[in-house]
Amino acid sequence: MASLAFSSGNLAAANKFRSAIPAKNGLISCRVNFKENGRLGAQTLISDQETMPDFLTSNHFQKNPTKKDENRLRIFSGTANPLLSEEIACYMGLDLGKIDIKRFADGEIYVQLRESVRGCDVYLVQPTCPPANENLMELLIMIDACRRASAKTITAVIPYFGYARADRKTQGRESIAAKLVANLITEAGADRVLACDLHSGQSMGYFDIPVDHVHGQPVILDYLASKTIYSDDLVVVSPDVGGVARARAFAKKLSDAPLAIVDKRRQGHNVAEVMNLIGDVKGKVAVMVDDMIDTAGTISKGAALLHHEGAREVYACTTHAVFSPPAIERLSSGLFQEVIITNTIPVSEKNYFPQLTVLSVANLLGESIWRVHDDYSEGGFEHFSGLGID
Repeated sequence: MASLAFSSGNLAAANKFRSAIPAKNGLISCRVNFKENGRLGAQTLISDQETMPDFLTSNHFQKNPTKKDENRLRIFSGTANPLLSEEIACYMGLDLGKIDIKRFADGEIYVQLRESVRGCDVYLVQPTCPPANENLMELLIMIDACRRASAKTITAVIPYFGYARADRKTQGRESIAAKLVANLITEAGADRVLACDLHSGQSMGYFDIPVDHVHGQPVILDYLASKTIYSDDLVVVSPDVGGVARARAFAKKLSDAPLAIVDKRRQGHNVAEVMNLIGDVKGKVAVMVDDMIDTAGTISKGAALLHHEGAREVYACTTHAVFSPPAIERLSSGLFQEVIITNTIPVSEKNYFPQLTVLSVANLLGESIWRVHDDYSEGGFEHFSGLGID
């Protein structure tokens, strides 16, 4: 039986994203250290893994030598996820731009750039995560400030795109908020959007400006590949019918693992009821894949069904950890061997629990920004093909 700890040659065959050239560095795994009163422990470095390209596996976030045209590139961070913005800037060898963002007593937002951006390519890093409305409005005002400061181009880097679930009408007299938000970002003055794991691909069509859509899957796949799980024991599970395409693509890159589907019927918003399971999970390690975890109702009920059907272990993998109550209680209830997320949305210290693993997408987004800035596409770089930049 083949192990998931692939050699570089096997990885290149199993995952197009990975290079046949061994990477020297390891992967970030942020866990809770209970010896330090629940605070985040030191970053764990898994060395000697022949997995991902260096730009994804670099852990130290030390500033690299600045690339060409650095004087024309500026990165500014909103208040939604400043730690991710700092990691992106460190990977790129740049300093974050100076910006003042304040709240008035009545809740209004004030933004002022503290350095010139005239003629520069500006990248604004701001996920529209909870509180979604405040973070979205902050992003719009940041875009407007850059436009009025005569920036040459403005790219909104949105690791998590809020309102993406409101992408169609499921019944009469509903709004399509995803299209409205896309219009707001465009009208504010953005020239391009760089987003990570949109809830549905059609959201890209709502923008009248170019959208670069990158995927967080390679980061999670690399982490799973470092674990000693035999490929014959694996089964990838989609928590609902709508996520089958995502789960199938994930399974193909994970040793072409078999696929199972949880059939559920939703009774209302944020309320899900599991009906049955399509596929065999008995005695297997089930890896549930979704783009986001909100209240964790869907994925926790799916995990309970998998255990009932005989799954040996259940892993939950997602890019966006929204974690609305009571998600933490459900995820830490013992149903999951491990919950693997990325840092597109900041996770507060109180929401950490023993099974939680946080992976960084800073290198992924940083490399994407360089490739957009330098007008590179994926065509000439095989080992970066998973970026999804055309």
